[in-house]
Amino acid sequence: MSLDALSKEIITQAEARAKSILEGAKAEAKSIHEEALRRAAETTAKVEEKATKDSEQISTEVVAAAKQANQKRALVARKEELDITWDSVKDEVSSPDLDGREDILQGLIDGVESQTREMILRPVKLDREYLSTSNFEMGEDISGLGGFILESKDGSVVLDYRFDSLLEDAWKSSMSAVNKVLFGE
Repeated sequence: MSLDALSKEIITQAEARAKSILEGAKAEAKSIHEEALRRAAETTAKVEEKATKDSEQISTEVVAAAKQANQKRALVARKEELDITWDSVKDEVSSPDLDGREDILQGLIDGVESQTREMILRPVKLDREYLSTSNFEMGEDISGLGGFILESKDGSVVLDYRFDSLLEDAWKSSMSAVNKVLFGE
């Protein structure tokens, strides 16, 4: 074999080897590219799934927060309405023109007169004139919407018959009916 033929043989083998290496590299590059695309698609799907879950979670939280805020506003509005109603009732009860005021006072006096004659009657100023006709010793005026307190002479016993406490007890026991009238519940 001549040098020329040997050189051609080496070149042919080198080209064949290079072609084989190049084809292997192309196949590996294609495999790497396909794997990268697969992983990218997988990662994209995971990211989209997480984004969807996060979006749903945020949406749920926003709706829950909005519901809670609405409930809070409704409760505040209800409390304000109850406070306005309570103030209105107190204003009416504290009025000297309250229908039946003297009947209420007389009913309270009749209920305690026989048991507590030795006590001092301390009236709300508004009701002093009417209450001074009772058989009780009169004491100093007290504050309140109306009515009186009875106090033992030594101050150890105090019985509260002011409209304030009676009205508050009635208000608390009627809260269900008040809510029904105001809010339909």
